[in-house]
Amino acid sequence: MSIPLGSADQILSDSFGRHARKLRISVTDRCNFRCNFCMPQDPEWMEDADLLTFEEITRVATVLARLGVTNIRLSGGEPLMRRGVEDLVGSLSRIPGIRAVGMTTNGALLKDRARVLKANGLHCVTLSIHSLKPERYHQITGTRDVFWRVMDGLQEARNAGFERVKVNCVVTRGCNEDEVQDFARLAHDAEVSVRFIEYMPFDGSKMWDSGLVVGGEEIIRSIEAHYPLLPLEREHGATARHYKFSDNSDGEVGIITSMTKPFCSDCDRIRLTADGKVVPCLFSKQEYDLKPALRGGSPDPELSDRIRRAFLLKDEGIERMLRDHVELKLVRPMHTIGG
Repeated sequence: MSIPLGSADQILSDSFGRHARKLRISVTDRCNFRCNFCMPQDPEWMEDADLLTFEEITRVATVLARLGVTNIRLSGGEPLMRRGVEDLVGSLSRIPGIRAVGMTTNGALLKDRARVLKANGLHCVTLSIHSLKPERYHQITGTRDVFWRVMDGLQEARNAGFERVKVNCVVTRGCNEDEVQDFARLAHDAEVSVRFIEYMPFDGSKMWDSGLVVGGEEIIRSIEAHYPLLPLEREHGATARHYKFSDNSDGEVGIITSMTKPFCSDCDRIRLTADGKVVPCLFSKQEYDLKPALRGGSPDPELSDRIRRAFLLKDEGIERMLRDHVELKLVRPMHTIGG
C-alpha cells in the first residue's frame, strides 16, 4: 500500500500548524575536523552497523516525500566521509516529489568529488568556512594544512555548475567577528552566497556563553559600512534573511538570526539522525527511533504513521525557551544531527 503524493490528510503537520517541507539527513556522525564549537575533542563514534543504510535512508525520504517534503539536505558530521555518498545523492534525487538535494560540507574532500556529486543530482552545496585566515582557520577547526584545500573545493564547486554555492560562517565574538567584511568581500567578488550565523549553544567543547553572540543587526551594520545592501523578500520557512549588493554583483549575504530573532514560528524542517532517529526540533529532548520498524519489516504506512506522530509533537522552539527563560542547550551533540 502506498500513500498518494500530496494527500491532504497525510501532510506532515505539528500542533502549531507548521508543515514539514525540508528534510535534514545526517549520513554519518564522523568528522575529520574538530571545530571547537561543535565537535567534542574525543568523540565516541557510532558503530557502522548502527548507521542507516543508503537503502533505509532512501526509504524514509520516500515516505517523507509522500507526506509533503520537497527538499533534502545531507550533512553529518562530514557527509563526504561516508563512502559512496554520491550514490545516495543519486537515489534521493530520483524520488518523486523531491525538487532539490543539497549538501553541507567542510569542503576538505570536495575538490575531487564536486563534479560527480553534480552529475548524480546534487543541486547545491554549502561549505562551512569560519575564517579566511589560514592560521585562525586551523585553530578553529583543529586541523593542519587544509585551508587551501577547502578553498580549492569552493572554487571547484563554483566550476562544477551547481545551482547554488553557499558559504556558512558562524560568527563568534572574540574569534572571527573582525572578518565579517572579508566574508562580505568574498560574497561580492566571487559572487557566491555567504550566510552569517549567530553563535548558538552547540554542545561541542562546552564553551557556550551568550556573550559570544554577535547579533545579526551588528553584522549587517559592519557589512554596510563597505557594501550597501538591498533586502530580499524572505521565503516562508527560510532560516536566513538575504540581501543583495546594490551594485551589479550577483553575490549575496544572508543572516541567520537564531538567537536575536528566531524563526521558529514557520520552521518547516524535520531531521533524521545517522542511526535512524527522527528529531523534530534541535532543542527538543524528543527523538523517535525508526530503525526497529525499518529493520523489522514494517510497511510504509506504519513508518508514515510513526513519523506523523513524532512530528506532531515538534516543540515550539527556541522562541519558547527564550520567552520562558529556559537554559539554552542542545540536548545532543551537533555532529550527530547535522545543521
